[in-house]
Amino acid sequence: MRLWINKPIYELLPYAYLIAGVASLAASTYLDFWYWPVICVAVGLLALIAGLVVWLKRHGHRHSQSSSSAEDA
Repeated sequence: MRLWINKPIYELLPYAYLIAGVASLAASTYLDFWYWPVICVAVGLLALIAGLVVWLKRHGHRHSQSSSSAEDA
């Protein structure tokens, strides 16, 4: 698989999503103008879910690759 971004940035993306989600949820407690709290909560939850999904998919794929390569040896 060809990566379109640098590997260090690619590896940090799930953590960046999680940090952005937590920051957005924290910001929702301080904002009280218009619909910003609702927008921040929605964006925060979506970012947290995206970060967890990416992290779990990568973890599962790497785990299955390491167990299949151990079986091949």
